[in-house]
Amino acid sequence: MAKPFYIDEDKCIGDGSCADICPGCISFEPGMSSARVIRFDCAEDLIEEAMEMCPVRCIHWEEEE
Repeated sequence: MAKPFYIDEDKCIGDGSCADICPGCISFEPGMSSARVIRFDCAEDLIEEAMEMCPVRCIHWEEEE
């Protein structure tokens, strides 16, 4: 299970590549203005790939307190 992550919806441009890479944890459907995290149980390597493929780098790991 991956550690918690988030999508900065203010920066997201709705590219959708993150949801293509990690559809089990990230949702992006036609009509949505930004992608959304729906679960945290995807493999970390898939989430990291989604982070790297994001054209505006708006997917981030949650900071531990």
